[in-house]
Amino acid sequence: MIHFSIPGEPVAKGRARACLRAGHLVHYTPESTVRYENLVRLVAQQAMQHRAPLDCPIVLIIRAFLSIPASWSQKKQRAAAAGELTPTKRPDLDNLVKAIKDGANGVLWRDDAQVVTLYASKRYGPPHTEVEIDTLCSQEDR
Repeated sequence: MIHFSIPGEPVAKGRARACLRAGHLVHYTPESTVRYENLVRLVAQQAMQHRAPLDCPIVLIIRAFLSIPASWSQKKQRAAAAGELTPTKRPDLDNLVKAIKDGANGVLWRDDAQVVTLYASKRYGPPHTEVEIDTLCSQEDR
């Protein structure tokens, strides 16, 4: 099993943008997404310790912890810290997962299509994301 933590506020995968430059349509990924995927890649490389990407079915567990809004009352902040309130607003959980899967491509696994089981959650707490990877293959296949 591989386990690591991505520091900082979790960032959802942003939609690709398009603009006209010199009369040509250009597509680009938002800078915040590029930075976060690069952070994911760096932390994943450290967790892999120079091993080759996995080449078998993957079980992926992601726990995203979002900052408790400072604008909330103390009572509401305490409830969020105790786990009594969960984030039901943006960022969307599926977009958080997508940013991590794309950032880890070629590092943890060859392709994110290898993820066959996914458990994901978002909660309030000190901002970071915990990632666990397990495989559904024999020791020789790893």
